[in-house]
Amino acid sequence: MDWFTASDYWLTRLVFQRALAAVYLVAFLTAALQFRALLGERGMLPVPRFVARVPFRQAPSLFQLHYSDRFFAGCAWTGCAVSVALLAGVDGLLPLWGAMLLWLVPWLLYLSIVNVGQTWYSFGWESLLLEVGFLAVLLGNDEVAPPVVVLFLLRWVLFRVEFGAGLIKMRGDACWRKLTCLDHHHETQPMPGPLSWFFHHLPRPLHRVEVAANHFTQLVVPVLLFTPQPVATAAAALMIVTQLWLVLSGNFSWLNWITIVLALSAIRFPADPPSSVPDAPLWYVALVLAVAALLLLLSYQPVRNMVSRRQVMNRSFDPLHLVNTYGAFGSVSRVRYEVVIEGTADATPREDSEWREYEFKGKPGDPRRWPRQFAPYHLRLDWLMWFAALSPAYAGAWFGALVERLLEEDRDTLKLLRRSPFPPGDPPRHIRARLFRYRFTTWRELRETGACWERSYVREFLPPTRLSGTGPHRP
Repeated sequence: MDWFTASDYWLTRLVFQRALAAVYLVAFLTAALQFRALLGERGMLPVPRFVARVPFRQAPSLFQLHYSDRFFAGCAWTGCAVSVALLAGVDGLLPLWGAMLLWLVPWLLYLSIVNVGQTWYSFGWESLLLEVGFLAVLLGNDEVAPPVVVLFLLRWVLFRVEFGAGLIKMRGDACWRKLTCLDHHHETQPMPGPLSWFFHHLPRPLHRVEVAANHFTQLVVPVLLFTPQPVATAAAALMIVTQLWLVLSGNFSWLNWITIVLALSAIRFPADPPSSVPDAPLWYVALVLAVAALLLLLSYQPVRNMVSRRQVMNRSFDPLHLVNTYGAFGSVSRVRYEVVIEGTADATPREDSEWREYEFKGKPGDPRRWPRQFAPYHLRLDWLMWFAALSPAYAGAWFGALVERLLEEDRDTLKLLRRSPFPPGDPPRHIRARLFRYRFTTWRELRETGACWERSYVREFLPPTRLSGTGPHRP
C-alpha cells in the first residue's frame, strides 16, 4: 500500500519516537517527585477531594476508580519505566499491535494524571504532550513504514501550536504589534533562566528583530509545513532554531522541547529504508484512517477558536485531550512582582521580629541568587507562585494549604523548596507573605553589588498567620 505509507520517513519516525519518549520521561519524573505535596492525600489540592465532586465523564482517569498516594506513585514510576523502555527502542522488538499497546500505556497514565491535576496541570504543554502522545500510538514500528496520514496529523498539530500562538500575539498585547514586548518579557516571564538577564540587556533594536522574526516563524513558516520537500524540512528546521533560542532565554518546562519533537516529525532525514517492508495489515490501515477521520472532525472547535476574534489559549475541547488549542503570552507583563514567604519563631509576631525567608528552587528570591536552568523539568509550585503574584485569586485554592504545610513542617512540601530557613524539628510559629517588585539590575549595579535583581516592598500579601486547631489562623 504505497499510498498509505512513506518509507523515506523511516529514520524520521525513529528520531521522533525516541525524542518523545524522553519528554514523557521528564513529565512522569516531575509527577513522581512532586505529587504528594501538590495532589496527594495531604496535598494542597488533594485528588480524593477532586474526584468526589467531578464525575468520570468530565475527567476520565484511573484515579477516579481508586486513589491512594502509593497507587499514584506506582502509576508515575510505571510511566517512567515505560518511557525508558520506549527510549531504548523496546517497541521495535514487539509485533505491531504490541508496540501500539506499549505506546498507549504512557498516554493513558499521563491522561489520568492531567485529568486530576487541577491547577497544577493547567498548562498547555500537558495537553500538547497528550495529543502528540496519542498520535505516536498510531505511528507504528519497524513492521510497517510510517503512515502518511499520521505524519500529516503531526504537522497539523505543529501548525496549530505555532500559528495559534502567532495569532493570539497579534490579537492580544499591542507590544507584539509594536515589536516592543521583549523590552519586558525576559524580565517578567514566569521563571527566568541563567541567560535571561543577558537577553534582557540586549540592544532594543535587536529585541525588535527578535519579535519580527518570531512573527515570521509563527505566522508564515507554519504554512510551509504542507509544501513539498525540502521546503517542509527547511520550515521545520527554522522552527527548531527558534525554539532553541527560547530554551536559552528562559525556563518554559518542556513546551519548547515538545515543539522541537513535533518539528522533527516534518524533517526527512537522509537514510535508506529497509530493503523489504511488508504491507501494512488491513486492520492497521482501517484503524489509522478511522482515528484520523475522528481527529479531523474534532479539529473543528480548535480551528473555530483559532480564527475567532475572541481566541483563547491552551484549551481542551474533549476530556481525552485529543485535539486542543494552544498559545502563549498573548499579553506581557511590564512589571515583575514576587510573593516572598517568611516565617518567625516569635510567639507574638512584630515587624521587628526576625523574619526568615523561604527560598524556592526556581522563582526569584534572594536578589543575589542567579537564576538556574530547570527546564524541561517543571517546577509546578514555582510557576504557580508567579501567577499568585499577578493576582491573589490565582492562589485562592491552594495558598492557605501551602502556609499550613510550612507551619507543620511538612516534609513533602519542604522538598519542593530550595531551603527552609528553620532547622528540622523547629518550625516557625507564624508565617507571613509580602509582595515585592523585582527588576533586573543594570550592568553597573551588577558590578557594584553582585546582585542580578533589585527588589522593593509593595504591600502585604498575607498577614502573620499561625496554626490553630482547624488550620491557619491570623492572630
